[in-house]
Amino acid sequence: MTGTPVVVDRADAVATITLNDPEHRNALTAASKVALRDAVADAADDERVRAVVLAGSARTFCLGQDLVEHAKALAGGAERAFATVREHYTPIVRDLLTMPKPVIAAVGGTCVGAGLGLALACDHRVFATGVKLATAFAGIGLTFDTGLSVTLPRAVGDARAKELVLFGRTFTAEEAIAWGISGETVDADEVLPRALALARKLSEGPTTAFAESKRLIGQASGLSLDEALEAEAIGQVTCGSTKDHAVAVAAFLDREVPVFTGR
Repeated sequence: MTGTPVVVDRADAVATITLNDPEHRNALTAASKVALRDAVADAADDERVRAVVLAGSARTFCLGQDLVEHAKALAGGAERAFATVREHYTPIVRDLLTMPKPVIAAVGGTCVGAGLGLALACDHRVFATGVKLATAFAGIGLTFDTGLSVTLPRAVGDARAKELVLFGRTFTAEEAIAWGISGETVDADEVLPRALALARKLSEGPTTAFAESKRLIGQASGLSLDEALEAEAIGQVTCGSTKDHAVAVAAFLDREVPVFTGR
């Protein structure tokens, strides 16, 4: 849809959120950030949606912040220019990371800066073979945003994260996976179909169990052992109270395949 910076499609229980500014390789403008923030929040809150795909149009995932627009904002001072971090990037990434349903990133092309942050805020990634990734911040005299100070070290370790931000070198999807960033590579034409297939499969799973698992993993590093064990106990009660758990136990006893409804 030309002129629409973010397009949302829904098929059954899967919502696909697509950055849609191919002319600028999906660089993030004020308009696209507002639209993305609202689309991600809506998908998180919509109980009919049980899995989400985040994609970019025209074989580019996202080039990060639109620097032309950023340069104009800087004329009003750094405080004004970087208000976007709290107003846009922070809520987008928080909602992706804490969304009570799985999120798959379809990374069909270049993915740098804030684009890399968006991809790493998802639960799994489908990359085009050989696609290029980079932190890119140091090259313009900046540090992390879009949650990368958390998600990148968690995935690749502190030492590798420092290397990637200090030297700013471009790396491939294959390298990223080898370092610990969860994902898989497919031919460019298969990126979105594969991501949708994974999302459809997850949308047929135990949604509450997925949500609780995401929550436990997300908070684990900030908890003591006793706190983490207590959080697990609470999470199991939450999951155990669902219809999906009862159906799955009955199906197991009857040697049948359970059908999850997300309830």
